[in-house]
Amino acid sequence: MQFLNLSNSHNVSAGTHLIEVTAIGYFFSPVRVDVSARNPGMVQAALTENRRSLIELVLEPLSEEQYYELKEPFTIMSLVKSPIGMMFGFMLFVMFVMPKLAENVDPEEIKRTQEEIMRGQGSLSSLLPGAQSSN
Repeated sequence: MQFLNLSNSHNVSAGTHLIEVTAIGYFFSPVRVDVSARNPGMVQAALTENRRSLIELVLEPLSEEQYYELKEPFTIMSLVKSPIGMMFGFMLFVMFVMPKLAENVDPEEIKRTQEEIMRGQGSLSSLLPGAQSSN
């Protein structure tokens, strides 16, 4: 806590002043202090955030400053959810599951699909501008 006594003995000029407390590790609300020119020694103080008037100028920190980010603990799900984890999972799927699925496909169906692909490549090559001159 900080205590500040403003009186005439401190030679504080009349007017409005802003007090900002700097303390490592803590955050304080700035305080607006009005020193009266007509009534010497009359001082009014108010917090700037909520304009609450203060009887005594006793400041308490609003919060503690967090200078460092806390590191999240390691979990398996964070590894699986990361882009590298997803790519690794997809590669494992292709390496182990796809060959098992390919065993169940009829060989005649594979040949028919390959022929359709070859015919499709021929039709695509005719659409390309440089492909006609090379044939």
